[in-house]
Amino acid sequence: MIQKILLAVSGLGHAEEMMKTLKEMPSILSAKVTVLHVVPPQSTAAAMTDKWEEGGKILANAIQSLNLDPNQVSSILRQGDPKDVVCQVAEEMDADLIIMGSRGMKRLQSILANSVSQYVFQLSSRPMLLVKDDIYVKRIKRIMVASDNSEASTNCLKIALFLLQGVEGGQLILSHINTDLGGKFSGITDIKPERNSVLGNAVAEAEKQNIPVRCVTSSGKPGEEICRLAEELNVDLLLLGSPDRRPSIAKKFVDLDRLIGASLSDYVRVNAPCPVLLARTVG
Repeated sequence: MIQKILLAVSGLGHAEEMMKTLKEMPSILSAKVTVLHVVPPQSTAAAMTDKWEEGGKILANAIQSLNLDPNQVSSILRQGDPKDVVCQVAEEMDADLIIMGSRGMKRLQSILANSVSQYVFQLSSRPMLLVKDDIYVKRIKRIMVASDNSEASTNCLKIALFLLQGVEGGQLILSHINTDLGGKFSGITDIKPERNSVLGNAVAEAEKQNIPVRCVTSSGKPGEEICRLAEELNVDLLLLGSPDRRPSIAKKFVDLDRLIGASLSDYVRVNAPCPVLLARTVG
């Protein structure tokens, strides 16, 4: 399911740490990795030369840090606007997953600072794994999926089950939030879902693959509750479905209203205590 990974590196090392952690998982062992660094345009030829050389070093250091089989890794150094180039390369290689570092800025901050990860998330329909610079990347054993009735959530479940294949001590956590916009938090309650329900079908699929599964529910504001559950349950990776933000005809244009407006996925990517994998609907 994940055979081609695009790893966008900036020289800070966060995305590389995430990639190394993923490569410890049996399901990812055979995946091909393309390491990308983008050099922004410079005002002078001399400055461009310096940035190009610096970019080459960043790529070389990233590949050395990953310590992967040479047959499984390739590199691309390209000039341009980073947010556009990441999307272009992802399309060119038909990436199954994009991994990027994220500064964890809130929506308006990220727009004003021209956040690359925020714009790539806005414009790409591919699963995207964001790693904030203020979190510790742990070995992945506990994966939580924020479950609802959406196709995007179903896609997250498929990805989570794929990732957990062969993971010793692995556990799938299915969480369901009963919305209470008044912000009244409830405790975490373990539940046994009914057969043929959304969670019931997910449990059946996990058990079919011999993956231990736990179902929990709580109440509160969805974004805040998802992040709270991830922290209290010591989750290593959080998967969240995100509906396509724009009609296909308008995907080349950034939707500032959506970026500034309230969004569950925006809240979670900024505030989650662990790496977040955001996935759209399949196809």
